[in-house]
Amino acid sequence: MDRYDALLRTLKLTRRDARAERTIVRLRSGVTVGGETLAICAGPCAVESAEQLDATAAAVAAAGANVLRGGAFKPRTSPYAFQGLGECGLEMLRASADRHGLAVVTEVLDPRDVAVVARYADMLQIGARNMQNFSLLREAGTAGVPVLLKRGLAATVEEWLLAAEYLLHAGNEHVVLCERGVRSFDPATRNVLDLAVVPLLAELTHLPVLVDPSHGTGVARLVGPMALAAVAAGADGLLVEVHPEPAQAASDGPQSLRPQEFSALMGHLAGIAAAVGRRLPAASLAA
Repeated sequence: MDRYDALLRTLKLTRRDARAERTIVRLRSGVTVGGETLAICAGPCAVESAEQLDATAAAVAAAGANVLRGGAFKPRTSPYAFQGLGECGLEMLRASADRHGLAVVTEVLDPRDVAVVARYADMLQIGARNMQNFSLLREAGTAGVPVLLKRGLAATVEEWLLAAEYLLHAGNEHVVLCERGVRSFDPATRNVLDLAVVPLLAELTHLPVLVDPSHGTGVARLVGPMALAAVAAGADGLLVEVHPEPAQAASDGPQSLRPQEFSALMGHLAGIAAAVGRRLPAASLAA
């Protein structure tokens, strides 16, 4: 670990030896992130309608997911692209999640929206573009709701962990890291999914780690293999985009799985999880 001594010296609250035990983040619904049971977060990139969302929630819950993901506020490169449904979308997320027994993770973009998003969500997502939005980090740190912190588009591990330090320093100890790929020179995939960072973070920090193979690849047919590899590498769960009609999705259709593809992935995932001493949410409920 000599290579990382300098990095560790910059960390106070996120470093592995800051706590005797690894952090297990508990959501209001009873879902845990970081324990033996994997957290499987699935749903559309964007909440588009109550019908679209509820169909997706029903499908991912039936396949064994325990967290509904979906964006009510969308950070888009173009100001003309679909920006989300706002609080109406949050209401839809909460209603569908409650109907199908799921927790909710959704993105917050603005410090002024933290309180309203926290009323509906079980976990606030801070996306890649906002990883170093320090005002947002401080506000989310005081919200009293767990936070999923995505890695920035070109962030180093040190920058990512220091962003997490902002959340813990503000008083929020319930932080989950999410590897979603980093930007590279190669357009063959949307990003380069850095799975080596999963076991590395297990050495560096006590915080749990999810992997997002949807943004990490940008290609639906690559999501399944990378999801399996992520769990084999030690990830505490996954963040997967699922849409009933990817070709008609308002955003990120090319990387979204159809419900039947997600169900097939969950079937394959069970064996990988068992091989590394983990289990899927459905298996946990049945035990």
